[in-house]
Amino acid sequence: MSSDTSELPEEREPDETVGPAGSAAVSGGNSQAAPAGRRLALDVHGRLRAMILSGELAPGSALLQADMARKLGVSRTPMREAFRLLQEEGLIDSRPDQRARVRAVDPEDLDGVYGARIMLEALAVTMTVKTLTSEDLDRMRDILERMKLLADDEKPDEWYAAHREFHRTATQAVGAQLQRMLASLAEHSERYIRLAQLGVPGAWARARKEHEALLEALKAKDEAEAARVVAVHLARTALGVLADVAPEYEPVTTRSALRIVGGQA
Repeated sequence: MSSDTSELPEEREPDETVGPAGSAAVSGGNSQAAPAGRRLALDVHGRLRAMILSGELAPGSALLQADMARKLGVSRTPMREAFRLLQEEGLIDSRPDQRARVRAVDPEDLDGVYGARIMLEALAVTMTVKTLTSEDLDRMRDILERMKLLADDEKPDEWYAAHREFHRTATQAVGAQLQRMLASLAEHSERYIRLAQLGVPGAWARARKEHEALLEALKAKDEAEAARVVAVHLARTALGVLADVAPEYEPVTTRSALRIVGGQA
């Protein structure tokens, strides 16, 4: 895929990296410059990615590489690479001779992500349920208490970090490959979770009840109930967002996954 370089002037710029304080290091013959430049590009990508997932950069908003480079205090070279990575992830649309834009909510993407997540996370909790120790379950209870306090204090970023930790613990028995797939799907779906909770009365309390129900099923070593609860929990987010942003879209994938797992449809 091509990255958006339309707003960039044609002059050749040095291979430089600029830190947050604005200091530049020109590579010249330094063999360490390329790895350092790559690390900076990944850091910029991570910062932009977090801004998109949190909603700070809203769906549909225009992104200028030069403007974002100034805002983050970096050169345009790592910004180009960061834009390329964001486009590969499907978080932005970037075409030649056009401004890049944060991708709007794609109903088909949301449906596919949550259908896959329902199937894989239901599998993962059934594999994990009989391996959890009392220490694991106590830690999950502590995480839920922390999530409640963070919701009450209106600290969403910290809440989402604790939320990720809770789900990781509930699926921790699976192998490395499946863990990576689950992590990727969870990250991709975070923007949808934020949309589902944004300005929705009772959203935080409902999420708490669903997490508590999952914890109870895990404590009881009930594989079928744990799978059902996590499937319903994930489907509610997907179906709620789709009802708001694309009410005409039929979420076949999410509903099919929910039916297969036993959560009805």
